[in-house]
Amino acid sequence: MRRTLIDPALEEQFQKDGYVRIPFLTEEEVEELKGYYFDTLDESGGHIGPEDEKYNASLQVTYDFTFIDKNIDYKEKVFDKIATTFKDRYAEYLADYEPIIANFIRKKTDGGEVPLHQNWAFADEHKCATVSIWCPLVDSNKENGTLEVVPGSHKRFGEVRGPMIKSELEDIKKEIIDKHMVPLVTKAGDAVILDDSLVHYSSPNQTDSLRLTIQLILIPKEEPSIHYHMDLAKDRSKVEVLEVDKGFYMKFNPWKKPEETVKRVKSFKYVPFSLTIEQFEKQLRGPRFDEVRKKSFWDRLKRKSTNA
Repeated sequence: MRRTLIDPALEEQFQKDGYVRIPFLTEEEVEELKGYYFDTLDESGGHIGPEDEKYNASLQVTYDFTFIDKNIDYKEKVFDKIATTFKDRYAEYLADYEPIIANFIRKKTDGGEVPLHQNWAFADEHKCATVSIWCPLVDSNKENGTLEVVPGSHKRFGEVRGPMIKSELEDIKKEIIDKHMVPLVTKAGDAVILDDSLVHYSSPNQTDSLRLTIQLILIPKEEPSIHYHMDLAKDRSKVEVLEVDKGFYMKFNPWKKPEETVKRVKSFKYVPFSLTIEQFEKQLRGPRFDEVRKKSFWDRLKRKSTNA
């Protein structure tokens, strides 16, 4: 497995828990980024939604999230600002990584719940870990909806993750939140580096105060970025593996079929399935999917799909 963090102690903790906490930004940088967010907010084009592609979905996004903004120029501008500000810092911690997605995430009062999920797969996770740097610009706690995680849940679930692929954890979200979530109380400017496959969640902002954070997603420099796409209108048991780049995510709409010019690496049969809470807890104590080497990834996917 490729190294993720430069420091051996942090690397050991990351491999064990799926995340580490680090000091990251200065007070001046925190204030500068807060000011930048509000100074450029009028350039936002509003959220992309399923209705933009005439897709019937009940998803309601109750937080500001740069990644699904309609204004590509604004997304590019935010990406450049965050990536530039973070660059020297993440280079101190991460072993040759580069950013592909950047977000401001703002929760307004009585809103902003981010459902239990794992981030999508952004590279071949059998070779490496892709990571998110989560950095609050205000003190983050349970009351205003801080990041909550299931320690050690990385690379044990969601071997195939993409926007149209149902998670095997979908039917047991509430039980996981009630029994396994650990809230990460984090000061403004400190950061959490988490494996994108880590199971995580955040509750609504129950305060009258600002709750603003930054997320920067990074992949190893030598690895191509991939995207798992399932066309629900065509075949709900087939996943396409696309090779993509930062530009793909700038134009991305989760409900839109990728353009034909996007490189298709391969496709495979995959039938989504569900776990019970008992199966989840057993698997949480079991081997990671990047540690299971008896069969190839694609052979195991075929077996899992057949048994679903």
